[in-house]
Amino acid sequence: MKLLQDLGVDYLLVNSTNKYLVEYSELSENARYTLTGFTGSTGDALVTEDGIYLFVDGRYHTQADNEVKEGVTVVKLQIGQKQDDEIKKLINPNKILGVVSKKISQARLESFNGYTIKLLDEDPINNYTEQHTNKPVKAFEPIKYTPKNATFITSLEEASYLTGLRDFSKDNSSKAWLKVIVDGEKTLSFQTDEKLYKFLADYQQDLIVDKTSINAYEYSLIKKPIHKSSDIKKMKSLKSEIELNAYKKAFENTDKSVMAIRNYIENNDNLSEYDISTQLKKEFLKYGAKSLSFNSIVAINRNSALAHYSKNSKDIILGEGDLVLIDCGAYYESGLATDITRVFVKGKPNELQKNVYTWVLKAFLNCYNSSYDTGFEYDSLAHSILDKAIEGFKFNHGLGHGIGINVHEAPPNLSQNKIAQTAIEDGMCFTIEPGLYNPDHFGVRLENSCYKKDGKIHSFVKMGYESKLIDYSILNKQEKKWLEGFNIL
Repeated sequence: MKLLQDLGVDYLLVNSTNKYLVEYSELSENARYTLTGFTGSTGDALVTEDGIYLFVDGRYHTQADNEVKEGVTVVKLQIGQKQDDEIKKLINPNKILGVVSKKISQARLESFNGYTIKLLDEDPINNYTEQHTNKPVKAFEPIKYTPKNATFITSLEEASYLTGLRDFSKDNSSKAWLKVIVDGEKTLSFQTDEKLYKFLADYQQDLIVDKTSINAYEYSLIKKPIHKSSDIKKMKSLKSEIELNAYKKAFENTDKSVMAIRNYIENNDNLSEYDISTQLKKEFLKYGAKSLSFNSIVAINRNSALAHYSKNSKDIILGEGDLVLIDCGAYYESGLATDITRVFVKGKPNELQKNVYTWVLKAFLNCYNSSYDTGFEYDSLAHSILDKAIEGFKFNHGLGHGIGINVHEAPPNLSQNKIAQTAIEDGMCFTIEPGLYNPDHFGVRLENSCYKKDGKIHSFVKMGYESKLIDYSILNKQEKKWLEGFNIL
């Protein structure tokens, strides 16, 4: 392949992240999208002499098949499989792997130790330069943080948390686009690459960094790096009463927006996915949102089986008896991301729709009302309920994720991943979102964002469940009792 020859490599790793290692980078920034045509938020690609391989987890198996360009092979990761383990299977350690230094974390780069690596300072697929207007505003008071040694804060969420700043100038984000160095009593903020790179190149003292959030290029500039996992990650996961109250206010408005879109669907005919998505954004803005926290998912019928469907087509119309899944959220003044998923049926539902909806609701109720220490245990409970619930329908993603400045944060995490074995503590905010999917029929996901306080899970979300979609014969006596604690529409 000529591209590999021109670069002097045998393989090229193409990332879905930008230079900030941000998960939800715009498509214009996303080299993986440029190469493969796949629009999902995560999943990297590998260019080899034989072809192009795209690696996606269970949320994206069908979507990737539908979107990739001709000649791209989709590698479908199963639960428990790690992307880089599968990438390494295609690489000869004695041949050269090209890696873009600004789009890979130092920790991930080091996981390829033993392989022959050529670092590329510029991305040969998409050398887009991110443009940010950098208009941060104060949302909270700065957090007092005085580490014993000078510390480089490379995570945008952590820098935003420490400074109390938010920036709503970029869609689907409240992060302040800055990096921070805390040196004694001084907190230095950098919004431009040139000043940051010069500072790092000139700095002669020990500098603590977290290899999981610093890109390999910036790490290479530091004279005396000391690796230490960020303690800010844990700090910001434990929300204060002020943050929890801000979140409650944000979800009040999110509930109003979702209820408004439910009414819109009930009272209007011949609506497309695009129509619903457009109206939903209007409702969010009407109720005080600064922006969406991610591009809303509005998925009708089979599209709802794609866990992270993103098309919102003008051509797919919601008709009588059709099912629509809506996954959405927004940012308000606090800059904390809301997240909720609800499923509606236009008119009268069929028995399969009711059956799937009720089993997913059953899983939610059991997880919400259980008391475990870790997200791993909650996820295992959900799988014990859903894995054999309905033939042909699969629960193929994690049960939930942390929420905060970013709509996906960790800790906490509710899945089968190692990070999910971290304890869920009071003050942590997270989603519980079981689902069942069949690409030949539809998918149902019911997601409430929650928080833990006094050892118990509480729901931020008050938006109710659809009575016409609940088959009460599937619920036991205890589950029916639990359901009384939620609004039934």
